[in-house]
Amino acid sequence: MKQGTLINRIVMLILMAAVVIYLGVSAWRSFRDPYTLIPSYAYTVDDSLEATGFLVREELVLSGSGGTADILPEEGEKVSRGETVALFYQSDAGLERREQLESLALEREQLTYALERAQTGGDSSQLSQQVLDAIAALRASVAAGDLTRLEEETQALKSLVYKREYTFGGGDTAQADPAAAIQASLDAVEEQISALTSQAAQDTTRLTASQAGVFSGQVDGFESLLTPDMLETVTAGELSQLSRRQVSGDSGAVGKLITDSTWYFVFSAGQAEVERLAEGQTVTVRFSRDWSGEVDMTVERVDKPEEGGQAVVVLSTERYLSETTLLRRQTVELVFDTTQGIRVPTESIRVVEQTVTDPETEEESTQLVTCVFVLVGQRAELKPVTVVEQMEDFALVVPADGVSTRETLRAGDQIILSSVELTDGAVIIEQ
Repeated sequence: MKQGTLINRIVMLILMAAVVIYLGVSAWRSFRDPYTLIPSYAYTVDDSLEATGFLVREELVLSGSGGTADILPEEGEKVSRGETVALFYQSDAGLERREQLESLALEREQLTYALERAQTGGDSSQLSQQVLDAIAALRASVAAGDLTRLEEETQALKSLVYKREYTFGGGDTAQADPAAAIQASLDAVEEQISALTSQAAQDTTRLTASQAGVFSGQVDGFESLLTPDMLETVTAGELSQLSRRQVSGDSGAVGKLITDSTWYFVFSAGQAEVERLAEGQTVTVRFSRDWSGEVDMTVERVDKPEEGGQAVVVLSTERYLSETTLLRRQTVELVFDTTQGIRVPTESIRVVEQTVTDPETEEESTQLVTCVFVLVGQRAELKPVTVVEQMEDFALVVPADGVSTRETLRAGDQIILSSVELTDGAVIIEQ
């Protein structure tokens, strides 16, 4: 027998023996220790159903041609009528010119701000300290996570840097009047911007919005297949065909405008689900795949089930349009009701007899109390509860009405599972 094979077998036997010993010790402890502790925690149970359908909007595809396109609006940004949506450059030089113009525009903004600060006066000998103070203020805001004054503090720092450069730059940049030097630089930047703008007019074309709307850069081909007008007549069969259809967007499109603030979610559902919906009803729709959020939507249309047992349902809303522009086919949850409570194991719930005293007559009586036992220190304490939702593996409970603060069950309490009888105040000794 090879030495390597022998060593491998010895290692395998050692590991197997360790597993057997572990299982044996665990079983021995379980027989000796009748108590098991399970932490309770806050939990929510939703009364909901799942639906898969399409988002439908009033959409206008934007097409253009002529070189490299530069899309100006961000996804979900509102665009006014006549606003420039895209710039088309006939050559790479046009795109480089655009980047130069953006850089010069930023420099112009900084110089203008610096000029305003310089014209207000101030002791030039303190410029270095002012720069350091501005850096410290900016750093403190970032460290604290307070970005409310970030732009203002950044501009202040840049203006001080410009002012200091023109005051103490040395050589040709040193000026007795820093404001005049900044003005000269500002004039030079304005001339550069004017010259580049004139050149851009010769090889750059613009695509403007013919009407106001919300911009989206995604064109998927469903813009003409799914429209608000077709929602009045679409059938469950047609929706099923659309879900299997392979579509693609216009290759020449640069984006689209959503021209109506109302958007829809259309899907087909079975009879049992449809019976829970009625026109005019408000239902919470929970998105969780491509966008995480909840939105209240109004039921616009509920059909009777067709021969296949499916019926069309149309929901609408005007909320979160800018956040959902990239969504089309989605699986969502329709939430009808939400129950909150404390989750405990089903087997921890007990019904015990408890003696109570009438505060007026001082008569004692016995009543049945639904409760759980929790570990407090080394003792078991009875906590009266009301079961609000019974699931297969757990129960959702809330503290019973009228209980004292000491008897109130709270999330995080250690629930006692016991194979023996428990009483309020019993000493629990863990093995």
